[in-house]
Amino acid sequence: MEDHLRLCPVREEDLATMDALVGDPERAGTFTWTGFTDPRWRRRAWEDNGLLSPEEGSLMVADGEERLGFAQWRTRRHSRNSQCFEIGIALVPEARGRGYGTRAQVLLARYLFAHYPVHRLEADTEAGNVAEQRALEKAGFTREGVLRGCAWRDGAWRDGVLYSLLRTDPLPAG
Repeated sequence: MEDHLRLCPVREEDLATMDALVGDPERAGTFTWTGFTDPRWRRRAWEDNGLLSPEEGSLMVADGEERLGFAQWRTRRHSRNSQCFEIGIALVPEARGRGYGTRAQVLLARYLFAHYPVHRLEADTEAGNVAEQRALEKAGFTREGVLRGCAWRDGAWRDGVLYSLLRTDPLPAG
């Protein structure tokens, strides 16, 4: 099967898909659902800058014309003169478990390293999210460690796992 997966700018009609992937418990999935938030914030940001700014951004993950989810990044500061991007993806339930997450993270890493002078990308996921950990490792990310009690979800503090990818690290072929 030929790979037509690509990243593309968010269109206005994509906003509903994005909102459902984080705001609807059924669509979000176990590890993404963290409660209801302001339903208008994404639309305001899209109207302001198309969800693309020097500090953060979102791109849709598409297979041909079909929207499978979105990839996003935001600046994370480590010190006064040191920063990286923290990345994440959200896929529609029908696209999960089919390798799209791995491919989307590779595409996002390539995009960010090509268009921003960033040296480090970080991604974290819940310790129980084994599928996402595998996807990050297949995408070339290195597991750095466990973040104890770092995320509140479903009435409990959850451990996370931190991954990184440096500009000098090899990315998978393709």
